[in-house]
Amino acid sequence: MESNTVLVLGATGGIGGEAARQLRDAGWTVRALRRSGEQQIELRDGMVWMRGDAMNRDDVLAAAEGCSVIVHAVNPPGYRRWGELVLPMLDNTIVAAQANGATIVLPGTVYNYGPSAFPTLHEDSLQQPVTRKGAIRVEMERRLLRASSRSCRVIVVRAGDFFGPKLGNSWFSQGVLKPGQPVKSISMPNAPGVGHQWSYLPDVARAMVELVQRRDTLAPFAAFHMAGHWDSHGTQLAAAICRVVVKRGGVQPKVRAFPWWLTALAAPFVPTLRELREMRYLWSTRVEMSNAKLVSTLGHEPHTPLDEAVEAALEGMGCLPATPARKLSTVKKAFTTAVFALAVGVCLCTIDVRAEHLFANLPSIGQ
Repeated sequence: MESNTVLVLGATGGIGGEAARQLRDAGWTVRALRRSGEQQIELRDGMVWMRGDAMNRDDVLAAAEGCSVIVHAVNPPGYRRWGELVLPMLDNTIVAAQANGATIVLPGTVYNYGPSAFPTLHEDSLQQPVTRKGAIRVEMERRLLRASSRSCRVIVVRAGDFFGPKLGNSWFSQGVLKPGQPVKSISMPNAPGVGHQWSYLPDVARAMVELVQRRDTLAPFAAFHMAGHWDSHGTQLAAAICRVVVKRGGVQPKVRAFPWWLTALAAPFVPTLRELREMRYLWSTRVEMSNAKLVSTLGHEPHTPLDEAVEAALEGMGCLPATPARKLSTVKKAFTTAVFALAVGVCLCTIDVRAEHLFANLPSIGQ
């Protein structure tokens, strides 16, 4: 009988963290490998955090012992040396999965495909990438396909550009908006009138969890596409951001075109911009994934309404003010604290403790 234990590589990142939390909430015992930590093993947030490096095969083998599923959502630190490190990390995951007869779950992308497969992508569409990163993605899946015939299963979930409340590196958080700041402007990378596919992180993670729960009914190598949120004219996401900002009391943001010319100047010096620029072709032509296979398998695709998803994403990124309910809660908490401190002061006065001394050491009351 298979265990109900899963190892998540990349649990401190966007999709890895979301998958870990949802698997935990679904009743799985979640182990999370991370590079740093004061203790070798730590129980936190309902998960077992283990110190180790996905580049170290022994660390991955030790963390994966007894696991029936491994979520491979890890990337090199800061995306540096991506081309050098991605494949060795995947090889370690494959070895660990084969040693335990586990299923590997990989969050996939559209980078595998080139113009020969556009505009509508199916799971079996021809993979002829035109970028370095796309070629590496194809090689990753080729190695997983080969591994799936040798003691392990593979599930690949391909989705559009991520957005969500706990997002790592992404177009949404690095190109469209500025995390931690009120939304004053929105930079849209797409060419005028060109549609784009976005995927809400919790929806992608939910699809992964549902597929994992029926992994025994799937092919040894099973790939699925998500439709996510299809922005047919490249304006709907920006419009949703504007609606949410105004709804939460902000000023209508300005929508601008992303400054591609600036990335051309800065790319030689800024690795992140260099990576973003390589994917520009995906913003100049229509690329849409068909989710027919996923719907046929699950009966549906997990889907959060756009405005609801955008609001959660902006709030999680620190781009929205606190809701009135939260502000009221903060006021109530401060008032309760002050009343309690006042009561303590009165009681102490009855035993000849000077009230002035008490209040001098309780600055929150004065505030």
